[in-house]
Amino acid sequence: MGYHTLQQCVQDLERHGMLRRINCPLSAHLEVGEIQRRVYQAGGPALLFTNVADCRFPLLGNLFGTLERTRFLFRDTLQTIERMVAAKVNPFSLLKEPLAALLLPAAALHLLPKRISASRAPVFACRTTLAALPRLTSWPMDGGPFITLPQVYSESPLKPGFGTSNLGMYRVQLAGNRYQPDRQVGLHYQIHRGIGVHHSEAIARGERLRVNIFVGGAPAMTVAAVMPLPEGMPELSFAGLLAGHRIEMAALHGQLLVAAQADFCIAGSIDPHATLPEGPFGDHLGYYSLCHEFPFVEVEAVYHRQDAIWPFTTVGRPPQEDTSFGTFIHELTGELIPSVLPGVRAVHAVDCAGVHPLLLAIGSERYTPWDGVRQPMELLTQANAILGQGQLSLAKYLLIVAGEDNPGLDIHDAGAVLGHLLERVDWQRDLHFQTSTTIDTLDYSGVGLNRGSKLVIAAAGPVRRSLDTELPVEVQLPSGWVEPRLALPGVMVLQGPLASQERGSHDPAVDELCRFWAQVPLPQGLPLVVLVDDSGFCARSLANFLWVTFTRSNPASDLYGVAAERQAQHWGCRGSLVIDARCKPFHAPPLEQDPAVVQRIEALAAHGGPLAGLF
Repeated sequence: MGYHTLQQCVQDLERHGMLRRINCPLSAHLEVGEIQRRVYQAGGPALLFTNVADCRFPLLGNLFGTLERTRFLFRDTLQTIERMVAAKVNPFSLLKEPLAALLLPAAALHLLPKRISASRAPVFACRTTLAALPRLTSWPMDGGPFITLPQVYSESPLKPGFGTSNLGMYRVQLAGNRYQPDRQVGLHYQIHRGIGVHHSEAIARGERLRVNIFVGGAPAMTVAAVMPLPEGMPELSFAGLLAGHRIEMAALHGQLLVAAQADFCIAGSIDPHATLPEGPFGDHLGYYSLCHEFPFVEVEAVYHRQDAIWPFTTVGRPPQEDTSFGTFIHELTGELIPSVLPGVRAVHAVDCAGVHPLLLAIGSERYTPWDGVRQPMELLTQANAILGQGQLSLAKYLLIVAGEDNPGLDIHDAGAVLGHLLERVDWQRDLHFQTSTTIDTLDYSGVGLNRGSKLVIAAAGPVRRSLDTELPVEVQLPSGWVEPRLALPGVMVLQGPLASQERGSHDPAVDELCRFWAQVPLPQGLPLVVLVDDSGFCARSLANFLWVTFTRSNPASDLYGVAAERQAQHWGCRGSLVIDARCKPFHAPPLEQDPAVVQRIEALAAHGGPLAGLF
């Protein structure tokens, strides 16, 4: 039941025709990553690269490249997990399947890791150096090679042991910048990550935090490292449940625990105070995360199994392989939302908008059922609860609507949810800002690293307007604003001059545009206008629109309104809402491919080439 090792997984996928070996000579600098991204976009197989220059280990990419393959990897345990989730939602559901209920105590045993001796742990079979590890570089401006599927293990300094452990997927830079070669690696962990609790405890005690960085092992370990579990629940427990067996752990005398079946382990510790520059790195919002000070690990040893395989992924503008992670996790946990957030029927982090920039929710509006006037009330309570939950707290825009207004609304249809909201929203009443707060570390639209704003838009009640489905001929524009397009019903995108404002400030040209429309009103069927650098690109697809609009704007500084007004400290507008989603001078640059690498990879994929048929 389940894979104990990555080698078992590779052999099984190959038997089932889900893996392809790539034996032609390739470089880990840009080429391997370019191939993996293209095969992912084509819905292709897992890839085992066996002939990577200056690398003696095979590289495994696109393992989780399709949702179907991800389900296949865990086919032996998914039903048990679904039953356990159902039991959490409604314990009486187990009474409908009494025989299945009997299996749950056995599955629960897998929550406890199994301690074995170091002599029996394959991971300790060999030692190597950082310089001998695969040097995967995904994008041209990356600051060096990175481990892209690391599992960083730590324990509480106050109460060491498995019960207080954290296993997280935090970015690890292997070389570059000012890291001492073969002695230090960068550790970039973002806000609201479990390791931060352990690091804080170590700093308070004035001691180093020991960490082990695993690469490979059972695929369940990789999924567990990205699982948004409640604080205090060890990821190792979830890994055992998903793998269908207890996770074997071992330790050398007096050292931190190591996943015994991992392919690699980098063992070391973090100084309680020192940092070094880390990055840049092409990240999952579709831009580079820039160079910043982050903790680093002083490396003491690098271990690997004799038959070690190096798993990797590449990230970039979504969808990418990590999209499959998110969808799979939602399948496992989606039913739990109503039990954790009363009244909330569904929540969806929109992948094509970069996940954290845009969160959609369907809630309930039940506070005053006797009142004939329906307006957001309970929805605001639910919005606050959503923004108080784990990584959901990183959402920049939260759009929440009442399920009673359209019981058939699909939370995963972002265009339909936005249209439903625009038909009902009152821009004078329904905009609720947090103007100075934390945002995703990777989001550069705010006023600084980890700093920006949030906006809740809550809409409930009857339809207030019909949305234009064609661009009205009567739309008038002042000089300098061109190429209006209808991106979605009721949504116009518009090109203008290049943005030049500083962080946190308004653009006078946009203020003037709003004053123009206050005198020459837009049609009521266009309640939302988005200012962009390329309206043709933005209107070409829903994915383009969502990515541009929500990754390139900071609510507190980039929202404008026609006939805007302030009542007490509440801001709203009587006319259309205007979002400035142009690139700003302080934004991080978007990811772009290396033309020479693209040309070489496409030549290898031509008819008769070694990559033919892959994409």
